[in-house]
Amino acid sequence: MKKYGLIGFPLGHSASAKYFGEKFDNQKIDAQYELYPIESIERVKELIAELDGFNVTIPYKRAIIPYLTTISDEAKSVGAVNCVKIDSDGCLHGYNTDVVGIRATLAPYNLHSKKALVLGTGGAAAAVVYVLESLGMEVLCVSRKIGDGVITYAQLSREVIASCALIVNATPVGMYPNVDAAPQLPYDALGEGHILFDLVYNPELTLFLKKGLERGATALSGVKMFVSQAEASWDIWNK
Repeated sequence: MKKYGLIGFPLGHSASAKYFGEKFDNQKIDAQYELYPIESIERVKELIAELDGFNVTIPYKRAIIPYLTTISDEAKSVGAVNCVKIDSDGCLHGYNTDVVGIRATLAPYNLHSKKALVLGTGGAAAAVVYVLESLGMEVLCVSRKIGDGVITYAQLSREVIASCALIVNATPVGMYPNVDAAPQLPYDALGEGHILFDLVYNPELTLFLKKGLERGATALSGVKMFVSQAEASWDIWNK
């Protein structure tokens, strides 16, 4: 039996085990998928011998890289890995399937030459920035600390919000169980011309998206991204 899993911490929000469990049952696949809420990335060394592949989530998408034997060109460009294939000889090969999910979600929209605001600067945000820049978008990131191409939430004015056609939440804010939380934005500056994309998929409709819908914005949940990246991971493990 093949064995797969997800590493990260915490993992109470994750639907990965449920998704893959149902996939394996429905398609009569002899495999299992488990959650591994490890408090230190070093514990991944204990799992290598028992797994054929695994996904990576917060906070280890960057921390996993030193443990890899190889890393795909795309994952290297992003600087983050969320899918690892383990060979029979124990070699670890890293990929980024988040980019697949992000592209799939945004594919119906013409965003070329428009401006985007990305909330967060972690591994998921890096994948978002990579995809958006490949679409020809100008990207501004928001974090708690100012940096090159990064502003703080305190600097988010109505004018900044109004200038961005796409706003992406690439933070865990609003994720189960903290469903009453939302990124601190001047939501009254949103309108029908805005697209809000939340990488959080649990709940499907976050408070961030609800606030956008109230002001006429288009709301994109993280569900399509979740499914697309999961299927891309499955393809990698079986190629």
